[in-house]
Amino acid sequence: MQLVFEQLFGGEGEAETLVDLIDYTPGESDRAYIEAAVSGVREHADEIDAEISACLRGWTIGRLSRVDLAILRLAVYEMQYGGVPVPVSINEAVELTRKFSAEESCPFVNGVLGTISRKLAAKA
Repeated sequence: MQLVFEQLFGGEGEAETLVDLIDYTPGESDRAYIEAAVSGVREHADEIDAEISACLRGWTIGRLSRVDLAILRLAVYEMQYGGVPVPVSINEAVELTRKFSAEESCPFVNGVLGTISRKLAAKA
């Protein structure tokens, strides 16, 4: 999520950045996931943002906090393209929101992702 957040400000969002950000050196499997997720969010940004925008009531992407947007983008990527089970993506997104954003953002993030998950289930 922190690397997706970095991309919002023009950064590259590479796994090496984690060493500088949180003193974490990812192992091989973590590095593969990180690189796939970060590049996948970048590659599918327009589609991901369209999905998020379609679920916003009285809000626009531009009004969302950058932290919440990064969390939503990562979760939607995981749900649509990353092969992560939807409940896991939603739960992790809410936990990230609890850790990095405001507590009142948790129901908002959960609601947006719940709406997207229902749309995905209806398509299946």
